[in-house]
Amino acid sequence: MIVHSFPPIIDAGCRMLILGSMPGAASLKAHRYYWNPRNYMWRILYALFGDGREPDDEYESRIAFALRSGVALWDTIASCEREGSLDSEIRQAIPNDIPGLLAEYPRVRAVVCNGTKSFSELIKHYGEHPEVRKRELLRMPSTSPIPTRDYRGLEDRLEAWKRLLDIQA
Repeated sequence: MIVHSFPPIIDAGCRMLILGSMPGAASLKAHRYYWNPRNYMWRILYALFGDGREPDDEYESRIAFALRSGVALWDTIASCEREGSLDSEIRQAIPNDIPGLLAEYPRVRAVVCNGTKSFSELIKHYGEHPEVRKRELLRMPSTSPIPTRDYRGLEDRLEAWKRLLDIQA
């Protein structure tokens, strides 16, 4: 099945762009970024920039919070063939125009890749592009709830994602 990502969530105040690979099935169905309740993204963002409070229930409030925090959201992949939600199932990936977005929003100082697939697709398509190269590039552990060898749950992922606090300073 061919799936498509969403438009970017960004405004002129954003200082970092967090790139997923492609929204999972629950997010695609709801047409909302990181809408699988098991995904750690919103809990990580609120822990880092929301004084530890719980994420708002309303999606629009979460988006407003991200933008107030200087955080933009998008995906490296515009469309691909994939069954289910796993990055390992992605085939025929077509990239989003990341350099074009960065040129339009020059205050973005860092591109933060949420997981290995996001990072590898960005490097594959735009690793040498000047708009990408002039920003700090961070590869962070995926906020997916699937445990890995190095990241078992929310706490160890949150510890790694604290690197974003340096960008906000």
